[in-house]
Amino acid sequence: MNTKLHAVTDANGRPLSFSMAAGQVSDYTGAAALLDDPPKAQWLLGDRGYDADWFRDALQVKGIQPCIPGRRSGLEPIKYDKRRYRRRSRIEIMFGRLKD
Repeated sequence: MNTKLHAVTDANGRPLSFSMAAGQVSDYTGAAALLDDPPKAQWLLGDRGYDADWFRDALQVKGIQPCIPGRRSGLEPIKYDKRRYRRRSRIEIMFGRLKD
């Protein structure tokens, strides 16, 4: 069975909360689930799968700064902190550990 994992980690890549969904479920569905009770955070680093204006707006309403690049097919480039985004490798390592 193909599954998709959506997680929130701390700055060191330790999971704080996560949810699993069927592999064909959109990243937007997982993003909405993470918004229900997000941990206190200054930033959210997310990959292009979380590129949505409604998600960025919802994060900012909760006082969280999004660091999410725009989709390559997007009409307008999205500004994000590229240096901070590179830290996502810690999150990818955590995903690898959880999937093992």
